[in-house]
Amino acid sequence: MDEAFLKQALEFGQPYTERGEVASYIPELSKADGRELGICVRPIGGETVRCGVWNRRFTIQSISKVVNLAMALERFGFDAVFHKTKMEPSGASFNSMSRISDTEDIPFNPLVNSGAIAIVELLGPVGLEGMLSAFRGLCSDPDITMDEAVFQSEWTHSARNRSLAYLLQSKGLIGENVDETLRLYTQLCSLSVTAGSLANLGMLLANGGVQPETGRRLLKEEVVRTTLTMMLTCGMYDGSGEFAVRVGLPSKSGVGGGILSVVPGEMGIGVYGPSLDSKGNSVAGQRVLEYISRTEKLHILDRYTR
Repeated sequence: MDEAFLKQALEFGQPYTERGEVASYIPELSKADGRELGICVRPIGGETVRCGVWNRRFTIQSISKVVNLAMALERFGFDAVFHKTKMEPSGASFNSMSRISDTEDIPFNPLVNSGAIAIVELLGPVGLEGMLSAFRGLCSDPDITMDEAVFQSEWTHSARNRSLAYLLQSKGLIGENVDETLRLYTQLCSLSVTAGSLANLGMLLANGGVQPETGRRLLKEEVVRTTLTMMLTCGMYDGSGEFAVRVGLPSKSGVGGGILSVVPGEMGIGVYGPSLDSKGNSVAGQRVLEYISRTEKLHILDRYTR
């Protein structure tokens, strides 16, 4: 996979930027240029390939849930994490309240807002600085910082997430520290990354939690397996099923325009395209990934169906 191929993939995806809109429910995100598109690919032990606006800084938003989940699994273990959420696709929007109403005791999975907020409560003792250090290490990006403008914009427009947090408290999934938990959750969504940062994280996950350059294990194998499974089944909100058919890679999107994708055993891919579909996923980013997956036969089941 070379730069010429990635250029073809971006050219294929570019027209789709006109079919979506940038996120506007967080006012600061509405300032993004929906026409922008970029990609970075990090093969394990290979040469990094980049194209387009791959180094544009944007906020990680819901892709932070991948790191939050991995860190919670590392520190507190499988049972503690999945005491707070199920492991099932929700079939509902990422900020839905209906699925954890009176009929459901816990959120469907840790990659929707309700589940992620419950997970972040576990990480409260780690704090923002500890989590920021984890993000920088797992993404191999020391320049990750919190975007204060996005955080303030998101914090002042967090009524729905606040409602979810208090609903979780009413079910015993969050204690008295509702505001502290929600604040940390929002801060982690406001961390600034690039497509390169996401590709670095993807490469780490593709390599089973071992940093290829140093040989240092950053995540346990079982943590990576669980995290990738959640990404494959739940990572693209209520579009996860269709994405699994079309692209077939463990992935996680964010309303900042990013998509993190993992080709297990081979590479990590980071895409940036802030024009979103109605489900909150990058419109052009999905098409770029579909083009790459189909052309290079990267679908997770391709090796078994050929």
